Order: sequence, then structure tokens, then C-alpha cells
Amino acid sequence: MATINSARFAIGQLVITRGADAALEWHEVLWALSRHASGDWGEVCEEDWQSNDEALELGTRLLSSYISRSGEKFWIITEHDRSATTILLPLEY
Repeated sequence: MATINSARFAIGQLVITRGADAALEWHEVLWALSRHASGDWGEVCEEDWQSNDEALELGTRLLSSYISRSGEKFWIITEHDRSATTILLPLEY
């Protein structure tokens, strides 16, 4: 199980899809993963931000959205049981 300093929850097994792996720089992925684990949900609307904050208390799925320097949008999703976190492009969902 991966751990990140100042993480608010366990990220579990880390998975990245083929599309995200090909499109994203690893330093950007790690930066976004650190933000996600600390409760910075990235480029989501206020309602989704609130839903993620509530999900921390309720133990439901967490979804963050980020944009790479090249303009590629990608998501980070942590499962409700915190067993896995997946990095993917929206078109791969």
C-alpha cells in the first residue's frame, strides 16, 4: 500500500491506465497524487469538492480532477474502501 506524507486517507494499490501513462509526465502524476491524498481535489466544482469532503467521513469514493501542463485533463479516483487509487484520462472511464 502506498503512503504519502500528510495524506488524509490511504490510497491503497496505485494503478495508472495505459492512456494516462502515455499522456502524462510522472512528476505531474506524483504532484497530483500528493494533492489528492491531502484533500486538494483539483479542478472540480464546489459541489464535487463538498462531496469529496463528505466522502472522507462516509467512506465513499473520492474523485479528483487535474490538468497537466500540456493541457491533458486526468482524474484520480480512490475506491470507497481505500483499497486502490486509479489515475486515468476521462475518456478511459
